[in-house]
Amino acid sequence: MRDYDAAMERIAAGEELVPAEVVYALLDGGNPIRVWREYRGLNQVQLAAKVGISASYLSQLESGKRDGTVEILSTLAAELGVALDDLAG
Repeated sequence: MRDYDAAMERIAAGEELVPAEVVYALLDGGNPIRVWREYRGLNQVQLAAKVGISASYLSQLESGKRDGTVEILSTLAAELGVALDDLAG
């Protein structure tokens, strides 16, 4: 009961519940940037514009063809509302 009450308090304080489909997509090896972007309802053009990068660069990050700088990944994490560690693939 205490665990339930503690969880409900965290939810009431704004802690986000992550849906199972997001967790499964990440566990199945989905690119974290893509998984979180799609969960947030953004397309590549929208997220790229918010971050200040090109959609093609974002596509390369999502496909693993390029590695992002800490600055870009930090900005992506902030826009997606996740911790930088959550984007580590």
